[in-house]
Amino acid sequence: MLDRPLSPALAKPAKKLPVGGQWVFEPKWDGFRAIVRKQDGGVIIDSRSGNDLTRYFPELVRSLRDALPDGCAVDGEIVIEVDGRLSFDSLQARLHPAQSRIERLAGELPAAMVIFDLLAHDGRSLLDEPLRARRALLDDVLGAIEPPLWLTPFTMDAEAAQSWFTQLEGAGLDGLIAKDLDAPYEPGVRSFLKLKHRRDLDTVVCGFRWHKSGDVVGSLMLGLYDDDGALHYIGACSSFTAKKRSELVGLLEPYRCAPADHPWGAWAEQSGGGERMPGGQSRWSAGKDLSWVPVRPELVAEIAYDQFQGPRLRHLGTFVRWRPDREPRSCTFGQVPEIDPYPLDAVLREQPG
Repeated sequence: MLDRPLSPALAKPAKKLPVGGQWVFEPKWDGFRAIVRKQDGGVIIDSRSGNDLTRYFPELVRSLRDALPDGCAVDGEIVIEVDGRLSFDSLQARLHPAQSRIERLAGELPAAMVIFDLLAHDGRSLLDEPLRARRALLDDVLGAIEPPLWLTPFTMDAEAAQSWFTQLEGAGLDGLIAKDLDAPYEPGVRSFLKLKHRRDLDTVVCGFRWHKSGDVVGSLMLGLYDDDGALHYIGACSSFTAKKRSELVGLLEPYRCAPADHPWGAWAEQSGGGERMPGGQSRWSAGKDLSWVPVRPELVAEIAYDQFQGPRLRHLGTFVRWRPDREPRSCTFGQVPEIDPYPLDAVLREQPG
């Protein structure tokens, strides 16, 4: 059987679908990556970083125990659907110390697991086998599984994959993953390719956080105006070089202000977490310093981002450039495109091949 914990194979960014070779394309799921193994009748769910997630998903443990043969290990993604879309916030809510709350949430918003690789079978490691052999065996072993367990849809048709890339965003998916059918499974190695949506957005810089390494800027706190003229926190951007982090300290210094003089002044003194509040704790950030420094909302930064989830950036944005030609109040939610909905159930029921 495989060592535990096992780092999953990862993906590196690509700007377009690969051509040539034997590639298979899968939807990129927005959930918790998980390595699941069943041994001696028991099921263990490990996160990408090797943390034990088993207690947080009791409904999945029951289904996995029934569906997986003993001596089996699979790679997949744990997801939760809310109103036809993937909801990462609902997944985060599961990481709670109270088992009673976990059980209640499992009943109210049950999780599903999308399985896309077979890593061990009958106690034998399959890591050195090519993907085409692992996938064929996966279909033989788990082809008849039922919800809340699913086998990922896939295609070798680049045209169909490109269509998925456009349509499936409406179900909350991240993009596409491309895998070489002749490749072995390489734990911890970025051997896959990922194609994600990239959009540009002009945002108002409303504050910053210090970098963990010292007195340089770590990230910029960003906002957008709504139709009523209220400035809302939408997330942060980073991806600065060490030199740029240092330069930002001097650039932002003239704009620093007291919390009382800032639109988000009341938030700067809170330790709790409103939905749009910068600096609010989450289950991922426990113990981290989330304090921030207010600056007057007079600077506009263009960022690159992949997607919004509700009123917020789903992931950290990437700083692109300053926009001195833009007025801060022109940076509104109107820039954010509306994505046509696409039912998640239709994604899961796509016929593979």
